[in-house]
Amino acid sequence: MKHIKLRDLDVSRIGLGAMGMSFGYTGAGSDDAESIRTIHRALELGVTFIDTAEVYGPFTNEELVGQALKGRRDEVVAATKFGMISHTGRDGLDSSPASIRTAVEGSLRRLGTDYIDLYYQHRVDPGTPIEDTVGAMAELVTEGKVRHLGLSEAGVDTIRRADAVRPITALQSEYSLWTRDPEDGVLDTLRELGIGFVPYSPLGHGFLTGHLRSMDDLADDDWRKTSPRFMGENFQRNLALADEVQAVAHEVGATPAQVAIVWLLTRGEDIAPIPGTKRVARVEENTAADDLVLTPDQVAALDKLTPPAGDHHNEAQMRMIDR
Repeated sequence: MKHIKLRDLDVSRIGLGAMGMSFGYTGAGSDDAESIRTIHRALELGVTFIDTAEVYGPFTNEELVGQALKGRRDEVVAATKFGMISHTGRDGLDSSPASIRTAVEGSLRRLGTDYIDLYYQHRVDPGTPIEDTVGAMAELVTEGKVRHLGLSEAGVDTIRRADAVRPITALQSEYSLWTRDPEDGVLDTLRELGIGFVPYSPLGHGFLTGHLRSMDDLADDDWRKTSPRFMGENFQRNLALADEVQAVAHEVGATPAQVAIVWLLTRGEDIAPIPGTKRVARVEENTAADDLVLTPDQVAALDKLTPPAGDHHNEAQMRMIDR
């Protein structure tokens, strides 16, 4: 597995998102043993970058990752996130210094470690100045509980203000063949400041793999049933986009998932996508994208895919990003 640098943090250029093992998707939490085998197989394949968050579950995903990493902690760059759960009794987002103090202790305990490699603010908290949040995160670095700081779904002004307090190692935001929002100023800002980029949902929440052809394939509690891109006419229209990815994959001799991942890898040497899965077969498929090469014409074809119909989050979630 090739490696890249997120600022000065060395990671495998394909990571593993653990959220779906415990939270959000059809079948989440149904087979922890298979999820642990998936993490172990990822490590065997050279993945060194594992992503989780306290809100996934909540809390159970960090516990699962911690269980999988027992005896192998030094092999992994472990990333987790705070801020979607308040530990001070506030409603909604909470990135206050007091809440961060409680959050980090819980994450350390659940992960079974005495340090977190990359600690993200999960969403920008409008109730706490970003300077105060990053200042509190920086104290955790001084104390040795955290090694690198990150933001998630932050806008350009917030990124600049945060980085001025203490260097930010990485931004994690949604970016894929059907979610290109970071190209509108964010990526340029990250590169100006030397901040790495971690795309989550690089497979379009599974849609770009081509396996999902009907909403009947999803359980009632699958969060995608609340996503505009998966609803009604939008779902049917977006099948054409998935078919276009499939056409390129057929030409390359790869799977649509591999094509979607390697397209992201063409975006720069400072990008480490974290495709999520809870299955060994899928992690083997996803990591194989590390060896895939696209021609300039294939990249150009992917750049010009039919734009997706519908926002990539519902209205409430869209209000929490890019601020």
